[in-house]
Amino acid sequence: MEFPFSGTTFPTLRTPSGDLPADAPRWNPQRPSAMPHQRYLPVQERVALPLTDRTWPSRNLERAPLWVPVDLRDGNQALAEPMDTARKRRFFDLLVTMGFKEIEVGYPSASQTDFDFVRHLAESGAVPDDVTVSVFTAARADLIDRTLASVVGLPRTLVHLYTATAPTWRNVVLGRSRDEVHRLIRDAATHVLRGAEARPGADIRFEFSPEVFNLTEPDFVLEVCNGLTELWEASPDRPVVHNLPATVEIATPNVYADQIEYMHRHLARRESVILSVHPHNDRGTGVACAELAVLAGAQRVEGCLFGNGERTGNVDLVTLALNLHAQGVNPMVDLSDIDAVREVVEHCNRLPVHPRHPYGGDLVHTAFSGTHQDAISKGLTHHAKQAAEAGLPVELAPWSVPYLPIDPADIGRTYEAVIRINSQSGKGGIAHLLRTHHGLDLPQAMRPDFSRAVQRTTDTTGQELSPKELFELFRTTYLSPALDGPVRLDSWSATEPRPGEHHLTGVLHVDGAERTCRGTGNGPLAALADALRTLGIDIDVLGYSEHSTTSGPDSPAVAYVECRVNGVTRWGAGWDTSVLTASVHAVMAAVNRVGHPDS
Repeated sequence: MEFPFSGTTFPTLRTPSGDLPADAPRWNPQRPSAMPHQRYLPVQERVALPLTDRTWPSRNLERAPLWVPVDLRDGNQALAEPMDTARKRRFFDLLVTMGFKEIEVGYPSASQTDFDFVRHLAESGAVPDDVTVSVFTAARADLIDRTLASVVGLPRTLVHLYTATAPTWRNVVLGRSRDEVHRLIRDAATHVLRGAEARPGADIRFEFSPEVFNLTEPDFVLEVCNGLTELWEASPDRPVVHNLPATVEIATPNVYADQIEYMHRHLARRESVILSVHPHNDRGTGVACAELAVLAGAQRVEGCLFGNGERTGNVDLVTLALNLHAQGVNPMVDLSDIDAVREVVEHCNRLPVHPRHPYGGDLVHTAFSGTHQDAISKGLTHHAKQAAEAGLPVELAPWSVPYLPIDPADIGRTYEAVIRINSQSGKGGIAHLLRTHHGLDLPQAMRPDFSRAVQRTTDTTGQELSPKELFELFRTTYLSPALDGPVRLDSWSATEPRPGEHHLTGVLHVDGAERTCRGTGNGPLAALADALRTLGIDIDVLGYSEHSTTSGPDSPAVAYVECRVNGVTRWGAGWDTSVLTASVHAVMAAVNRVGHPDS
């Protein structure tokens, strides 16, 4: 076999070739790459990490935090084509239907489209009384005024004030000292407070995000946040939100958890503060950061459905919620029709959800591997049995199926796509699909034989087989040879003149020649074998089974036989409303499969 791409060179890549590290074990021959890793400082050299007596590793996730979707603001500003009012409204209605009670809806001072959408919500009555609308603003007086103007008439509002606080942002972006940034934040917080006070009766609360919290000095964050808690007169019944974002992921999730626990312990008037987190996914660990942050004391999580957001995205609320569901914790939002949720998100974002996306992707509950398919098939059968023994519906019985962390039915998925057939598939998965979709329960001994036929087809085409195509392959392999092979039995009849003695007569066509055959045996198939022997076809029936394919008196029957024909062993199958006819067809199919090049 030729491999046309063997030896291909990649001119922009350099195979690592430096000296082996002195402490490298013999089993690890990896050599240093020439990539300039030394340009980057580890997190411990970039920000103080004062927590040493962490307690979060010994805690368990026992309840859902307050989820705050930011798709309509943070997710929207990451889109090449930002949402218009119609798409934003469809997305908002989805979030309300799913059960979210606090929703960030826009950055009304940043664009007319965002301002108009907030006004649409206020004037259309679209916001339920128990849903809080969050609006985002930078720490500038004119932007705050524009933001407050947008929310007039909304039942419950959270004004989200933000400013970058990390040293690099202070020095490079803002061009201000630490004290100057603190003064800017406090002046803006005072302005937003005065603006809210000028609207008696309006239900307006406040949130502050020290952007790039995870690279900001902990003492500075505490100084700023504690000052705002006091300024905004926070109380347990009107708490402020301090949102501590991992704006750009810079370290392993345990570091972020340490930073959150430190703040959880040291924030003043803690009972009057909602500690919130907003992880991004630059290192691919946004979900882990959020989960560990909740262990460390966070009570609120901002993120996006399916993780849309700038760069590698915001933390994924769908994954976070269903991770809790998979641990027996109520997620407090409804994801029982994941495909409906995904359809709306894809329409509004104009971005596809990856087929391997946790829980929501097309392929996440799909097994192609033979060993996985066999385990899943056995697991589903065992689950149904355990549910019946416990007197529970299968959809409520405790779940324990290999390779499926949750029951796909919980999120509106059917079992049709759980097992799919390609060249990697095995006999267990093939048998599962034939049984599930077509009522065929192949004998264990027959499954390897059909698996080889499937393997030949998928190797040749390079394509997977649908359940319909799988049945068609079964039909052409095992059923059709009885009727269109070189040896055909016509006009046959079977009788039982006395108990235990069966006679069969018929007309046999062999390569176009017609001959009458007769045989006797202790059963119809034994009589058929005897009749075939009289014409030079030496046959023994080695195994036989049959079953109905559906319930009811008119259900078709399928019969399977394993025969030794002139010294060659072959399987055959027959399908008919008559069990006897199905059995005879199965024997004739086995006869005709002898010598077939694909047998």
